[in-house]
Amino acid sequence: MKHFDFDTLAVHAGRDDFRELGVHAPPLDLSTTYPIPDLAEGTADIDAMLRGERPSANNVYARLANPTVDRFEKAFAELECADDAVSFGSGMAAVSAALLAATLCGKRHVIAVRPLYGGTDHLLASGLLGLDVTFTAAGTVSDHVRADTALVVIETPANPTIALVDIADVVRQAGEVPVLVDSTFATPILQQPLLHGAAMSLHSATKFIGGHGDVMAGVIACTDEWARHLRLVRILTGGVLHPMAAYLLHRGLQTLPIRVRAAQASAMVLAQELLQHPSVSRVFFPGLAGGDPHQLLGRQMRGPGTMIAFEMADGFDAAASVMRNVTLMTPAVSLGSADTLIQHPAGLTHRVVDQAGLDEGGVTAGMLRVSVGLEDVTALWKDLEAAIEISARVELVSR
Repeated sequence: MKHFDFDTLAVHAGRDDFRELGVHAPPLDLSTTYPIPDLAEGTADIDAMLRGERPSANNVYARLANPTVDRFEKAFAELECADDAVSFGSGMAAVSAALLAATLCGKRHVIAVRPLYGGTDHLLASGLLGLDVTFTAAGTVSDHVRADTALVVIETPANPTIALVDIADVVRQAGEVPVLVDSTFATPILQQPLLHGAAMSLHSATKFIGGHGDVMAGVIACTDEWARHLRLVRILTGGVLHPMAAYLLHRGLQTLPIRVRAAQASAMVLAQELLQHPSVSRVFFPGLAGGDPHQLLGRQMRGPGTMIAFEMADGFDAAASVMRNVTLMTPAVSLGSADTLIQHPAGLTHRVVDQAGLDEGGVTAGMLRVSVGLEDVTALWKDLEAAIEISARVELVSR
């Protein structure tokens, strides 16, 4: 894989004009409207923004453009090796915008590879956007491409099984159909989908990009053409990112490489410990033997990541007991925070997915998902092991 100096880029992206401005931290513009002394300029910029372009002289109104948001988007695009990026008020707002942007051409068919984040799966299955959706496996995408197929949607690493999908292979199967990759679990530090042929790389920026559990956002890195489509959708639907959120996300980029690498190292240790525990029937982590069947580590991803899933041998009750008895880990949904989070996908993040979808995606009642944080790994394992041991004793008594 091509080498990128992420450490330097993450710190300096979007800050090229700081010396000229005479500042050391990014400016924060909270304006909702902007003075328009020259009506011709304002009109020209409205016309440009309605074409999905950035304004040249006047932002006019914050739903149309904001300089703090614009600064974060440009910084994020650099990390993704993309022409541009477009941000939204949440990850699901970004997903919705991508689907709407893809169907501007009049096509309504979408191919979706399971497993996906539960909210994305539910949106696609709900019929809310009037789409004709085919759910399939990564290896059979080409079997379902039609003349009216607008988009192929994949997530890699997948939520919650951490399965890796070969982006280049899906792009090959899709042919002329654009491919959207939810790359939230990987972050740009470990994976850049556009370099493998994807049209859009989507992130729930609420997760690793923010990194501290205090900002909600979505962002899509893409080509200039897709950015124009996405901005048009954002203007029409109003799914804008607040400038304060953009400020926090831009700040989060500075420590992103360090956070990802530190959490990834701990995830490897925890995955190996879980693999040896008699109460754990299966561990899902690309860094383990057999965890990367398509050999994508080193070719598509720079490392196995920070996410782990595992199954308790005694099923749902044991999984619920582990969540209930951890004391250092936080039993909560979401991921990518500085602290370690543990949650039950079938009961929480994927509760909205029907049983057939859960089965197809490999989501079981005994599965737990861990987003590894920045705590000492020995302390994390001690906490998780103790919770697992309590669940084992409870199961033994119940028998």
